[in-house]
Amino acid sequence: MNRIDQLFQKKKERVLSIYFTAGFPKLEDTLPIMESIEAAGADIIEIGVPYSDPIADGPTIQDSNMIALNNGMSLKKLFEQLQDMRKTVSIPVVLMGYLNPIIQYGMENFCKKCQELGIDGLILPDLPMQQYLDEYKELFNQYGLRNTFLISPQTSEKRIREIDEHSNGFIYMVSAHSITGARTGISEEQIAYFQRVQSMGLKNPRLIGFGISDAGTFYKASLYGNGAIIGSAFIKKIKESKDLKADILAYIRSVIS
Repeated sequence: MNRIDQLFQKKKERVLSIYFTAGFPKLEDTLPIMESIEAAGADIIEIGVPYSDPIADGPTIQDSNMIALNNGMSLKKLFEQLQDMRKTVSIPVVLMGYLNPIIQYGMENFCKKCQELGIDGLILPDLPMQQYLDEYKELFNQYGLRNTFLISPQTSEKRIREIDEHSNGFIYMVSAHSITGARTGISEEQIAYFQRVQSMGLKNPRLIGFGISDAGTFYKASLYGNGAIIGSAFIKKIKESKDLKADILAYIRSVIS
């Protein structure tokens, strides 16, 4: 069974997913960061595949993308780094990226490589639903990959139900109609959106992202979803870090304590 499915069968609340950019802050930091994220008690690792035009991301993650690319990170290099990851990493691993580099690599080759390495799911913000259904759904299923779509406060109920119908793994609830890292805290307006989606009785688990940065925002988001995703705040922590392992441990434990 897919590790994402196993996770949500066992754990229904306070699921923590940590996002970081592959090859950041240094090229060979990818696997050590993954190992530290798991050791600290997070539930899912979301690896960002660096891209020169990450449309959904704010300045912090854009900056980490450019540093990683300048370090020499590529999809091919990432796959080399992840070759033995399942010897030391047991929790679900999701790749978050954009279509262009994946299509250049070859979608079936990409999916096959993901399966070989033990990658469990994908988040592709610029993959249209219809293109996924027409071209990629069977391929993803063939290689055991869960596909995650994003919803936001502007997403209609009809669209949310369509996404729920065609999703597996989990739904990524963007907490606000903005780029990553643009907000801190959770507003009453956002809570109303969380409650609206919560009342829809969707079949897929939901993780809330954008603006989650500490124990307080993680706790509040977890009241309205199955957990949350932290990205920009984590990127800032590791950018400033002098001791990645210790700082990752301290930060993640401060969030889930």
